[in-house]
Amino acid sequence: LRLLLSVAAAKNWIISQLDVSNAFLNGDLDEEIYMRLPEGYEVITGKKVAPNSVCKLHKSIYGLKQAARQWNLKLSQVILGDGFSQTHSDHSLFIRHIGNVYLAVLVYVDDILIVGNSESAITAFKDVLKSAFKLRDLGPAKYFLGFEIAHNHTGISLNQRKYTLELLEEAGYLGCKPLSVPMEPNLKMSASSCTALPDASVYRRLVGRMLYLTHTRPDITYAVHKLSQYMSAPT
Repeated sequence: LRLLLSVAAAKNWIISQLDVSNAFLNGDLDEEIYMRLPEGYEVITGKKVAPNSVCKLHKSIYGLKQAARQWNLKLSQVILGDGFSQTHSDHSLFIRHIGNVYLAVLVYVDDILIVGNSESAITAFKDVLKSAFKLRDLGPAKYFLGFEIAHNHTGISLNQRKYTLELLEEAGYLGCKPLSVPMEPNLKMSASSCTALPDASVYRRLVGRMLYLTHTRPDITYAVHKLSQYMSAPT
């Protein structure tokens, strides 16, 4: 994402964002799958059904283990069918380069980022997607994967302000005063110096979220990496 945005900033390309409605319901099933009848089916439909009746699924549904894979397969087929190539280094990135027109499509589940140098080509690609799925055109990209994107004639600015505030609120430090350094200098930590936490998942989640924050806050990288050394048994 950062690499794609840096190229777009350097070349002053267009950055647009789409959101697919009910993405997992678009997946096609290539096997027979049955599910229990939803609770209240007889009351809502007024139909009497035999005991132990089931529904045969014709399309994917939320909660199905195959739903994410089938959705990704369906979306990839539509994008590849419009002349794009899937990159080997990152399967969520699709590229199309014809003549002077360059388009890149970055996909994260149902969020789609389109970067290119031709507004008409981007519009045409949106029409292809709209013919296959129900979409919301969010216009110029402003918020993607926790990154707030500000785009003007001087370049692109990335920050994770909303993500950071949510992280502070979750940890209970929203009202605390800031410090000039992210960690106490010369602090010595040991894996066996204190009592192990009763629930290590809280620590792991917190450090994991801070690792994601280092994308725009490299100043906390050292401190977060030190903390991540104790993920297996935090004290």
